[in-house]
Amino acid sequence: MGSNSLKYGIFSFIIPGLGQYFNDDKFKAVGFFGFVLLFHVFIWFFMNNSFGSVVQTLFHLYAGFDAYVNAV
Repeated sequence: MGSNSLKYGIFSFIIPGLGQYFNDDKFKAVGFFGFVLLFHVFIWFFMNNSFGSVVQTLFHLYAGFDAYVNAV
C-alpha cells in the first residue's frame, strides 16, 4: 500500500472514480464515474427508497475499497 492509499480510498468513497484518477488509472476512473452517474439517475427515478440508498452506499464503499487496495 502506498502512503496515499487511505486518501485515495476516501476520495473515491465520496466521488467514485476520483481515487482511481489520482492513482493514475484513468480508464477505470472514467468507468466508475460514468457508471455512478447512470446508476444514481436510475436509482432516483426507479428505486427512490431505502433499498436504493443502501445499494448506492454499497457501490460507494466498493469504489473506495478498490481505490484503497489498488493505490500505488
